[in-house]
Amino acid sequence: MKIHNIALVAHDNRKKDLIAWVKENQKTLEKHKLICTGTTGKKVREALEENLSKGLKLDITCLNSGPLGGDQEMGALIAKGKIDMFIFLIDPMQPQPHDVDVKALTRISVLYNIPTAFNRTTADFLISSPMYHQEFTPKKTDYSIYLNRNI
Repeated sequence: MKIHNIALVAHDNRKKDLIAWVKENQKTLEKHKLICTGTTGKKVREALEENLSKGLKLDITCLNSGPLGGDQEMGALIAKGKIDMFIFLIDPMQPQPHDVDVKALTRISVLYNIPTAFNRTTADFLISSPMYHQEFTPKKTDYSIYLNRNI
């Protein structure tokens, strides 16, 4: 079984939802590496402190907070092929002050064909897929037409 690098991001109003999802799936997730934007990672760690002290473990790496560059850091990891799966619980009802960063991050996950979930149901589908337990490489889309165009 391949160890996946799973990116976790959540807007403020969805952090509790992400924490609940991580708690429900901790056994499945503990075999993999979690990479979070700063505030999300800090909140996940704090919420799981009791479980972690009981011997359950999660490998959590925290980047900067999203608006402070964490979104760009996550995008760079995706572009470098260092992220295998992306769980980003977005709040569609709340305008985001760093919406441009969020849009760029979601765009890069689509561009690099990373399995991405924007809600818990899709996140459940991703980690319950038979592909979750195997090594996989996202198929690359041919963007040569963009690279070779005459402007």
